[in-house]
Amino acid sequence: MLTRQIIDAVVGAALVEDAPWGDLTSELLIPATASATARLSAREPGTFAGGDVFAAAMTLTDPAIQVSLAVADGESFEAGDTLATVSGPARSVLQAERVALNFVQRMSGIATLTAAFVREVEHTSARVVDTRKTTPGLRAFERHAVRCGGGRNHRYSLSDAVMAKDNHLAILTQQSGLSLTDALKRVRRELSHTSHLEVEVDRIDQIEPVLAAGVDTIMLDNFGIEELREGVAIVGGRAIVEASGNVSLSTVRDIAETGVDVISAGALTHSVRSLDLGLDVVVETP
Repeated sequence: MLTRQIIDAVVGAALVEDAPWGDLTSELLIPATASATARLSAREPGTFAGGDVFAAAMTLTDPAIQVSLAVADGESFEAGDTLATVSGPARSVLQAERVALNFVQRMSGIATLTAAFVREVEHTSARVVDTRKTTPGLRAFERHAVRCGGGRNHRYSLSDAVMAKDNHLAILTQQSGLSLTDALKRVRRELSHTSHLEVEVDRIDQIEPVLAAGVDTIMLDNFGIEELREGVAIVGGRAIVEASGNVSLSTVRDIAETGVDVISAGALTHSVRSLDLGLDVVVETP
């Protein structure tokens, strides 16, 4: 969840990074008494995300800056639309400009890409979800942006659920000396009844041994389209089926049509392009 505490901490650190001893350029060129109005404008269409973050970059720089958002997170817009207006001391607006834009451009890029993925699967029951392949320190921002685009979030961190992947299983079975099913059954017995157990498989013949352990979700990793269909049929509703690996805008529709319940796509956050937004400043007469 994107809380005010998280926003202030992350944005505050970014502002310090960008102007550790103030904005030398603005302090030398812009009169201290100058005020400015600036408009956040879209230079391409998209889905908006990060309004509160954009505003925080302005107001944490200077509480005298006023921010008015013209669109809400999750709303679509067209090129040329005004997304927000800011007004206040010109030096402060200029100092906050780059940090504010960096966040809102990236978050809107994620929301826009996610919305495109969601449109591809809307005729199915599959959910598009993100992964932990997020920018370190920005996970709450990026996952909020995914939700703005109509996607869902996977587990937030390693602490949220058990998700046994290929390396976990290799070590688990080697060290325990147990079969895959028995090793996972032991995990199931030790796990709280409130915790979710997901297991990744990369071969068809692993599905039945994993299901026999009573898992909640089975992830079919890097399966081809026909293998996904076969995997869904084998699971037969005994667990949630997640597809992962090789998920792109060009493949997600075919993946969804195999009948999987969840499609996790790291590309939503790790391969996204920041949206082209601009902050156009008009300096007012003092």
